Amino acid sequence: MHETDMTKALIMTVRDWYESQPHPYQIDKVHLLVGDFTCVEPASLAFAFEAQTRNTFLEGATLAIKSVPLVAFCHHCDQEYKPEIGLQYSCPQCNAPMEDIRSGRELKIDHIEYSNPEPSLSLN
Repeated sequence: MHETDMTKALIMTVRDWYESQPHPYQIDKVHLLVGDFTCVEPASLAFAFEAQTRNTFLEGATLAIKSVPLVAFCHHCDQEYKPEIGLQYSCPQCNAPMEDIRSGRELKIDHIEYSNPEPSLSLN
């Protein structure tokens, strides 16, 4: 399950950003772009994120995953097309092999939603 390793890398990236901030924030949601051609299972990624963020600075944060379709460009036909993953990768018009992938390999943080935590009340 490579989603576990990907989640560890994601958490490390968010931690680097979090630790560079001048004030602590409450991270509410992490938005990801995940390409269809990455072979990442969104449900597995979300499960791994929830499990690995327990008792961390990300506890309670959610993961929002936006799927990015696989789009290729055929230089012979001068057109974009959407290959059928696992079935048809070549150009549907001229059958040229898929050589120029325009989208679908993304695996990146799009943005992070955060808020200022409520100040702690002192009972002294």
